[in-house]
Amino acid sequence: MSSGRPVVHQDYIAKIRYSNALPPPPCPPKLLDIPNTGLSSGQYTSAGFASRLAREQSLNIEADAELGMPIDLVGIPKVFDGDESAIQAMPHPPPLNAADKALMRPPNALGKSTSHVSGATFLRRTEYVTASTTGGSKFESSNSSNTMRLRRKRKQVETSLDDPTNISRHILKGFNIAYPADAYNGQDNAENIRAAESTPEERLAWNKPKHPRNPNLKLLDSYPLLPDWDATPDTGGYMVFKFTAPPINNPLDPSYDPRLDVALLRPAGQTIQDQERYMEDLQAHKLDPTVPPPIARYQFEFFLPSDKSKVRGIKRNFTTHDPTNEADIDFDIAEDDEGQPRKCFKYDNIRTYETSQQVGDPSDTYGDVVALALHDPEKHESEPLRDTKLQKAAYFYPITQRTSLRPRRPGRVDMTEEQPKVDIIEAAGKDPESHERREMYRKRAEGMDIGE
Repeated sequence: MSSGRPVVHQDYIAKIRYSNALPPPPCPPKLLDIPNTGLSSGQYTSAGFASRLAREQSLNIEADAELGMPIDLVGIPKVFDGDESAIQAMPHPPPLNAADKALMRPPNALGKSTSHVSGATFLRRTEYVTASTTGGSKFESSNSSNTMRLRRKRKQVETSLDDPTNISRHILKGFNIAYPADAYNGQDNAENIRAAESTPEERLAWNKPKHPRNPNLKLLDSYPLLPDWDATPDTGGYMVFKFTAPPINNPLDPSYDPRLDVALLRPAGQTIQDQERYMEDLQAHKLDPTVPPPIARYQFEFFLPSDKSKVRGIKRNFTTHDPTNEADIDFDIAEDDEGQPRKCFKYDNIRTYETSQQVGDPSDTYGDVVALALHDPEKHESEPLRDTKLQKAAYFYPITQRTSLRPRRPGRVDMTEEQPKVDIIEAAGKDPESHERREMYRKRAEGMDIGE
């Protein structure tokens, strides 16, 4: 017996899971710090919650009319040739000048700052809102309990370690520890800065120094570390040249040749390969200013006096200690342009060298390497070569460049500019003329380019 209910036909629905092969979004989701007050407060179910959330959460990008991308690309060079460098950000933007940092402030930081009272009514028990709430000055009435009370001094704001005044105080502190009799104890002002206070541990470390890794070592002597301003050249630093092979190889006399003390290195131009390498390094420095500026690589001609007996006279003539005493100097005699005899020193061309390796930064003379020379007048007896006397100290000298030289291989070398070979140099020292002094002072004031 069949039922009277109508038959309903249903299609079978199979749930098929499709794999999502799309990669995750490139930027992670932004997590919002929302207080968990629950749904009972009505904060999340109100109509203004989404609008208030959009106002509080600032955008991460600047949304302009074109969304940061100009639509009209006609005026942009090379953009239709596949070169998109003009519409991309610079890989190494130039550092921001300290004077322009104020221009990078956000708009909400501009104008005068206003303080708002939050969480307090205008009057509360007929008392003024305290400074702890408003952030302003605190009002107090005068009575017998606080009129005789000593006001507590304000806590001084901690000085930044990079502040120039703070650096000067700590430099003076080192001098005061070394020379306590010369310490300045007067009034502290902009002209006369007082040194920072030294601790007993710092004074003990100066009076009884110990080796940091071997405390059993005993100090035999100490030298103050001082700069030698009289010996600093006009370029601001020295160049150290190192020969990969001995420049003088005499098997019959293996001792040190004193002519090396007065040797001459004459720049003899650049090769085409060195100039191309310099231009590549210069372009890399322009793209990335953090890379040190390159230094040009040169060929050098090496000159020496013909005889060792000339060394003493050359040192006397090129120093400031009685250089005009020509009777004590053994000069060579040569002819000037007019055929008249003149006194000089003859240097012979030994060989030509090329630059093997070179490092340095002319703009940072003290950041890499400095030369150190210990001088004690009682122990180091030598001929005076300057007017001023040096005290006992360890003198340091700035090094702007370190270059390794190797003998140039025989054969033709392609140079950028062909220069005639110099076989003999006739040199002599003299005081500069008045116009030469003015030119030297002008170059010092304007600054000299060491890389040229």
